[in-house]
Amino acid sequence: MNFDFATANRILFGNGKVHEVARIVASYGRQTLLIHGRHAAGVETLRSDLESAGVNVVDYISSGEPDVPSIERGVQSAREKQIEVVIAIGGGSVLDTGKAVAALVANDRPILDYLEVVGQGLPLIKPVLPVIAIPTTAGTGSEVSRNAVISVPEKRVKVSLRSPAMLPKVAVVDPQLTLSLPPVITANSGLDALTQVLEPYVSRKANPMTDLFCKEGLQLAARSLRAAYEHGDDLTAREGMSWASLLGGLALANAGLGAVHGFAGPLGGLYDAPHGALCAALLAPVMRVNSETFLRTQPDHPAVARYADIACFLTGNPAARIEDGIQWLEDLTQALNIARLRAFGISPRDFQLIIEKASVSSSMKGNPIELSSSELLRILEMAF
Repeated sequence: MNFDFATANRILFGNGKVHEVARIVASYGRQTLLIHGRHAAGVETLRSDLESAGVNVVDYISSGEPDVPSIERGVQSAREKQIEVVIAIGGGSVLDTGKAVAALVANDRPILDYLEVVGQGLPLIKPVLPVIAIPTTAGTGSEVSRNAVISVPEKRVKVSLRSPAMLPKVAVVDPQLTLSLPPVITANSGLDALTQVLEPYVSRKANPMTDLFCKEGLQLAARSLRAAYEHGDDLTAREGMSWASLLGGLALANAGLGAVHGFAGPLGGLYDAPHGALCAALLAPVMRVNSETFLRTQPDHPAVARYADIACFLTGNPAARIEDGIQWLEDLTQALNIARLRAFGISPRDFQLIIEKASVSSSMKGNPIELSSSELLRILEMAF
């Protein structure tokens, strides 16, 4: 047994935990950059709590998924206002924005120098600002991961800014903040959360620690996601999905991902498509092609048994076969009205370009088996 594990310095989980942030932030500084979306749950309450505690709040609105220009604007604002601590409250894109801004305030080379795949991937040498991450969706697990996914418009791709120093100082997971999520976001972000406990379980870098998170997370998501989608006010289901999302973040940060995210990054860079929706459309096709490739070429590989485990966790049937797990995923995506890739304007004309970009993505390196171009094409055709 040999593995490395790292996560946020502190994790607070539970209903109403957002009200503890004002007390915690003072230990990091009084000059705060509050990064949020235009309609994020809990922002006004949080701002009131902070101001009552004597914390000076500077707002930065994060609209859409982060790209290089938006991160540069956030960094400039943080420098001008002499920010001491960053609080990010919102979905995964907002949290990634917060982590990237905090990382680059002192590390002042051009952003591309620090990015994977399209840049030099240089390490962050200077200290990063402390980040308090507060998710309002149950999907990305970004509150406990060491990277930020950033779109590079001129390269038409999404890549990561990654460093252990980017792990938030505090992750605050308050399931009540997810109660107002509409069904479509609940579905897409929820399937992203499910992906992030499934892919690390079969990843090349899976380890005994992350296996614990994945097993629990798969079962939680299986029994909570449909309930949260159908009954948004079901706090038990929302709590289950928030917990599954957190477990996914812990797992992916330490065991990596796979072909679902290997495709989602390039697709998100080429098309205006939400990350969670892409993962939702790709999950069942990737599980099918990965498992069938193993059964055809390496039937005794340990990943085959792990895919059988996944089928048992998802269906609740200890005798389930891999095909049963795939069918369960396909039935769930239909029940949640998950859009297919064609709904985002994705064209078969670009399939070869997508495959080329996906093949060199950092997430694809974690896929449990190397897939040929024809196998990658089959995934896209099934998800289309």
